[in-house]
Amino acid sequence: MRLLPGPVRRFAAWCAVILLAAGVGYVAVRLCVELRTAVTPALLALLGTALLRPLHARLVRAHVQRSLAAALTCVAVVAVVGGAVYIVVSALVRTGDQIVASVRDAAQGVADHFGAAGTSLDDLASNARELLSKFGGTAASGVVTGVSVAGEMIAMAVLALLLVFFFLRDSDRAVTTVRAVSPPGGADMVEAMARRAFGAVEGFMRGTTLIALIDAVCITVGLLVLRVPGAVGLGALVFVGAYVPYLGAFVSGAVAVLVALADRGFVIALWALGVVLAVQVLEGHVLQPMVQSRTVHMHPAVVLLALTAGASVAGILGMLLAVPLTAAAFGVVHELQGRYAREGGAGPSGAAAGGVDS
Repeated sequence: MRLLPGPVRRFAAWCAVILLAAGVGYVAVRLCVELRTAVTPALLALLGTALLRPLHARLVRAHVQRSLAAALTCVAVVAVVGGAVYIVVSALVRTGDQIVASVRDAAQGVADHFGAAGTSLDDLASNARELLSKFGGTAASGVVTGVSVAGEMIAMAVLALLLVFFFLRDSDRAVTTVRAVSPPGGADMVEAMARRAFGAVEGFMRGTTLIALIDAVCITVGLLVLRVPGAVGLGALVFVGAYVPYLGAFVSGAVAVLVALADRGFVIALWALGVVLAVQVLEGHVLQPMVQSRTVHMHPAVVLLALTAGASVAGILGMLLAVPLTAAAFGVVHELQGRYAREGGAGPSGAAAGGVDS
């Protein structure tokens, strides 16, 4: 190694560090995937705790016993989430026939336009029946798999809710626990990094919730003015979708426009599209800079890369967790940068500067 120039040795050392970090990260991700039934509820519970901690703290300051305050907070979450899911599902069920009819009319128009190619709705229906009869066993096994996945998701949701209760109830012991598991001499640094990471996640969740609420209210008001059926349910869908940046807003907005097209026609659908786009412009140019820039400093390209990586690892759930986890990682990096900068400033040059000032 001494025969190599200094820059080459430094480059080789950095390559070794990057490869080692990538290997450790890959092993950690694979372990999380294998243990997803335990890791996923824990991560979701951390997100819920970051969002609900102010409410729990307010109840505790009102002299409510910590366990009771945590239980009341969890009950409120179940009521809000259950109500939102009920509103969304009922609204989509009421307009489901209209959406199907609109799609069928569009398919009929395409078939009439390209009738010369020998494709019609009757041909498509017969081909579909043939495929269903041929792959009926596969479809049945798919239904069984879907039921098992749904059961697993319900179990993870219940576990996450229980973990939220315990995290809220025992949040006053978190600092003591972190310092107890820290290496000797590094408790202060570990505590600072943990506080910075949790603060970044907490800021992301609060900011996203505020932005989602404003988006949902604006889109709901616009759809009510346009007399689109299920406007409240579609607004609730927009609120839920806002927790997945970019993609969630696109999907919920597309559903709103599709419902408007099915019930009110092409012109009202264009107006609904205009409402959705106006709200997205308001979010991107006003709300995001004002709200998120105060808590989470991430470039949109970093967010997109995080979403892509999360989707490749764990699908929709990975997309939901990718951005807050990336925010936590950025918080740790910023804490380390600030700490090393302060330590560098306290060196000989900093001391000399202090002597001059005195």
